[in-house]
Order: sequence, then C-alpha cells, then structure tokens
Amino acid sequence: MSKRKPPVNPLVENKKRRIGPGVVVVVVLVLALGAGVGVQYWRSNSGVEVSSNGGPEPTVITGPGTSGQGVKVGKAGAKANIDLYLDFRCPHCKDFEDETSSTIDKLVDDGTATVTYWPMTFVSRDASPRLANAFAAAAAAGKARSYADELYADFAKSWTEDQLIELGKQLKIDDATFEAAVKDNKYGGWLESVGQAATARKVEGTPAVFVNDKMLPSDQLTPEGITAAVTEAKG
Repeated sequence: MSKRKPPVNPLVENKKRRIGPGVVVVVVLVLALGAGVGVQYWRSNSGVEVSSNGGPEPTVITGPGTSGQGVKVGKAGAKANIDLYLDFRCPHCKDFEDETSSTIDKLVDDGTATVTYWPMTFVSRDASPRLANAFAAAAAAGKARSYADELYADFAKSWTEDQLIELGKQLKIDDATFEAAVKDNKYGGWLESVGQAATARKVEGTPAVFVNDKMLPSDQLTPEGITAAVTEAKG
C-alpha cells in the first residue's frame, strides 16, 4: 500500500526549479565566448594549404620598393595596364578577386594587359600592413600573383607572421631573404609611399581599378566591364 505524499508547496517547488534570466544570459555568453576563442585560435594557428592550380606566374616588371610605384606584372609591351588598388583584409576585395581574377589573369597571360598591384593598408591597422608587406616580399621573389591569390583564397585565416612565412614556403619561396623581409617589415616605407600615391590619385576605397589611367565606376568592376575597358584602351 503506497503512502500518501505530503502536499507540495508550489512556491517552494517553483523556487527550486526556476532558473533566473540572468543565469541563462551568463551561460549563453560563456558559450559564445568559448566559440569565439576557438574560432580565433583556428584562424591564427591553422595550417597553410595552397590552393593554386599551378598556372603560370607572370613576370614581375616593376618590383616593390620604388617609391610611389606599384608592383607591375605581365608581358612588357602590352598596350593596356590594369591598376588594382586592393587591401588584403577587405571583404569587398575578396569578392572582387573571386569574380574577376580568372578574366584578369587571362588578359595578362595572353599579353593583352599588364597588371599593377597597389596594396593598401587601411582596413585593419594591424593586419593590412602585415599582409601587404608579405605580399611585397613575395613579389620581390617573383610570386606576386600566386601570393595575392592565396591570401584571398583563405580569407578567414588571420595570416599571422608564421602563416605568411609558411605560405611563402608552400609557394617555393624558401629563403632567408623572404623570411627576414616579413619579420622586419622591410617594405613598410614603400607601402606608405604607395598609400600617398593612391591619395593623390583620389583613391578613397578598395577595390579601385584603373585601366590606362581611367578609373572604372563601381558597376564596371566585373569581368565584362574590365574586358571592355581594356579593349577600348588598346584602341
């Protein structure tokens, strides 16, 4: 025969079961913080995997270091030049790269146009200069296009100094000169001169594109728009 249980006081029972909203908020914040720390750890410590398809690397015509001049690649004598003002921490530049890179690469590889990279450094005060300097060091080693492509291909990565050096190694830039240039911010002064030249040219954001000194409107920053501008520039 079961014994009758004593009546339950609902006030006491609710007090035992109730979880205050403050506790819920704290739990959610702790979980979110933990997830954020995990993501940041991955961004800063994940390995470097090159996604390049092994295509041709255009010749560097003008390397980094010349005050006020960008890094020009391609075949000398091309009748058109495409100036690309890019920040390696700019999400819009990432989108632009995804959409137009194959078209621009073709124009360069067939000798129709050269490309001049102008690395900007204003999106992230910490990361943008670091990535731009590493790009310059890679360009000095003849790997301008592939290094730029890889920085955008894994845009979510933090691209720490160690990751930037490892990327160079993956692209067969495995020498002390490159590593020292990355660690010592060798091209910092040059990057300042590039920024000043961009300001003089009224570049106010990235991506910005010029074809033979004519700035393209934002709605022309497409494969079709760039191709049309290059065709017109050739005459």
